[in-house]
Amino acid sequence: MKSIRYLFRIGNGPSSSHTIGPYRICRYIKAKYPEAVHVDVTLYGSFALTGRGHGTDKTIVETLKPLTSKIIFDYKTKTEHPNTLKAEIHMADGTVETIWATSPGGGSIRINGETSAPEPEIYPEKNFTEIKQKCAENHWDLVEYVRQREGDEIFDYLDTVYDTMMDAIDRGLVTSGELPGKLHVQRRAKEFLVSKYKDESETGNSFRLMLAYAFACAEENAAGGIVVTAPTCGSCGVVPSVLKFYKSKYKKTRKEVINALAVAGIIGNCIKYNASLSGAEAGCQAEIGSACSMAAAAYAYLKQLDINGIECAAEVAMEHSLGLTCDPVGGYVIIPCIERNGMAAIKAVAAARLAEYANDTSVVSLDEVVQTMYRTGKDMKKAYRETSKGGLAEEVKMSKK
Repeated sequence: MKSIRYLFRIGNGPSSSHTIGPYRICRYIKAKYPEAVHVDVTLYGSFALTGRGHGTDKTIVETLKPLTSKIIFDYKTKTEHPNTLKAEIHMADGTVETIWATSPGGGSIRINGETSAPEPEIYPEKNFTEIKQKCAENHWDLVEYVRQREGDEIFDYLDTVYDTMMDAIDRGLVTSGELPGKLHVQRRAKEFLVSKYKDESETGNSFRLMLAYAFACAEENAAGGIVVTAPTCGSCGVVPSVLKFYKSKYKKTRKEVINALAVAGIIGNCIKYNASLSGAEAGCQAEIGSACSMAAAAYAYLKQLDINGIECAAEVAMEHSLGLTCDPVGGYVIIPCIERNGMAAIKAVAAARLAEYANDTSVVSLDEVVQTMYRTGKDMKKAYRETSKGGLAEEVKMSKK
């Protein structure tokens, strides 16, 4: 597995696969072909079906400037990966170079089947079972495991990641108004800061704050603000909201929270390299489900659960996200995406609390539930994998006719 820095990417929303990925592909084209004058870009699969709502076309046009470009939406041609584009690059001498690129999720890209820039494999362990075995052999916890594999510098990077996450929440909590697009959805994060109930319970207050933080981050993402893929843009509010809530409620130090972020990264890496983080490939269970699993692991670490308890929390969070479809209304990362960030944050805490009591009797491993998620995603109809042609996206469209 590669560094967790490639899991936590910093960039503009609203989609890691549909905006950050294409942005990086276009940057690659401009660097690789300095003599280019024009680029024809054909979008396929989910890129074509939800590209306008996700801002894929705008991202490509803006990133390629000053080169001129033309965007073609191909809704019929089938490709091996749903997030595929073809770029025909017209050179000054009249020749044309063609590349095929995919954006498999989390902001990562592949050019002609290869990553655009080699990212070294630094984790020889291939799954969580092997990680647990390595930790047991060396008497490491998961934080020390990350340090041994990546060095102290990864924690400097996670420090920046954490600041970026908190900045997104802070911006979202003070911003009002309508989110971009044709849905006319108003920002709501700010509203959650004020309780409507004089007799609100401690649990109700906790839920309200987590919703406020998750909505704030997800709304910033929907507006195209700077966020962190955790592990995707569409699920960017889950991990930050849980970390902010726990740090403020239980007075944890910054170092402890950064360590929890490293633990979340290991869980995300296991999912990324053994299944998928892409809603277009495996449904929203691959995005929100993965984020929920990561957040649950981070919370369990902060609760001082051992490695078995952390695994149990991550497994429970993913197990109860299985089958979650990706059906964004209108192709925007707004409905149901923003609310799902809030609900996943609450579910992550519940999963960690369950693990406090159940990890000694748990019979399902994290690796098993990750494989189940991937098979479930492959079994889903394409309409439920980020196409906006099924599920809630289709129902809402039909009800408004």
